[in-house]
Amino acid sequence: MLRSLPFVAIVVVAITDVLAGPRLGFLPLLTLGPTFASVSGSVRRTAIVGTLAVGVCLPLAQYNGLLGKAQNNLTIATIVGVTGASMVASHLRIRRERELANVRIVAEAAQRVLLRPVPRRAGDLRIALSYTSAAAEAQIGGDLYEVVVTTANGVRLLIGDVQGKGLAAVETAAWVLGAFREAAYDEPDLSGLGDRLETSLARHLDAEQFVTAILAEVHEDEITLLNFGHPAPLLLTGDGQISEVDLPNEGVPLGLGGLGAGVPKPYQVPFGQGDQILFYTDGVIEARDDGGAFYPLLARADILQCVDPQAALDDLRADLLDHVGGPLPDDAAMLLLQRQAA
Repeated sequence: MLRSLPFVAIVVVAITDVLAGPRLGFLPLLTLGPTFASVSGSVRRTAIVGTLAVGVCLPLAQYNGLLGKAQNNLTIATIVGVTGASMVASHLRIRRERELANVRIVAEAAQRVLLRPVPRRAGDLRIALSYTSAAAEAQIGGDLYEVVVTTANGVRLLIGDVQGKGLAAVETAAWVLGAFREAAYDEPDLSGLGDRLETSLARHLDAEQFVTAILAEVHEDEITLLNFGHPAPLLLTGDGQISEVDLPNEGVPLGLGGLGAGVPKPYQVPFGQGDQILFYTDGVIEARDDGGAFYPLLARADILQCVDPQAALDDLRADLLDHVGGPLPDDAAMLLLQRQAA
C-alpha cells in the first residue's frame, strides 16, 4: 500500500484539479507524491516520482492557463525542492534502517549467548519457558534464567531479576549467568552455589546494585529451593491443588550479602509425578490493567493445567498481555517445570 501511495496521490490531485477547473489551483499538492515516496521508497524511486509530478504539472498548468506564469513556475520549483528534500530523507531513512538491522543482528547474537535455549526435557521433567522484554523490539533485558543438567546433582536452574534497566542490567545479567553456568557443575549443594554467585557479584557490582534470584535443584521426589529475595514460585500438584510455595528461610538479594543480613537456607518441597512448579519474575505479578489492578497470577494459574507445558505457558503469557492491554511495563520471565505422570 505504501509503495503505491505516491502514484495514487498524484492521480487524485490531477483528477481533482481537472474537475475543479481553472479557478481552484491544486497543483502544489503534487508535492505529496515525492513526500510519500520518501517514506518507503529508495532515492531513485523518489526521484522518479518527483519527475512524474513535474510531468503531470505541465499539462495541468496548460489546462489551467498558467503555463509560463510566475505562479506555475513557483509550483514547479516547489515540487523540485520537495523532491530533493525527500531524496535526502529517503537516503537517511535507508541508512538508519541498515544500522538498525545491524544492531538487531548483534542483539540476537547477544541473546543466544546470554539467554541460550534451555533443555526442554531432562529425564521425566519437561521444561517450558516464556520471556517478554519490556523494551520495544528487544528480546533481552534485566530478567535472566538458566537450566543445566549435571551428572552429579541432576537438574539445576536459576531465575532472577536484575535491579535496574537498560544495558547496565544486561551486563549484570551476563555476570550472574556466567557465574552460575560455571559453578552449577562444581558445587555439591545449593548453598555453595549461592555463595559462589554472591562472591562473583561482589567483585563486579556497585554497592547499590543487586539481583533477586531463586536457585533450584530437582531430586527424585522433591525439589530444593534457595531464595535470594525473589517472588516465591507456584506449586501445582497432580491432584489440581495450586499454592504459593512459602519459603521460610529467604535471604537478601545477591549483591547485598555484605550487609550482614540473614543467609538463605535450602528448603525442600515435595515434587512428585504429575506436579508442576512455576518460577517467574516480578514483571508478571506487578503488571497492571487500565484500572491499576495487578495481574492475579494465583487466580489465573489454573490455565497451566494442561498436558503440554509450553502450550500452557504460552496461554498464560497471552492472558497476561490481555490483562495489561498493551506492552508490559517491565520484563517478565516465566519458567515452568512439569514432572510427567506415570
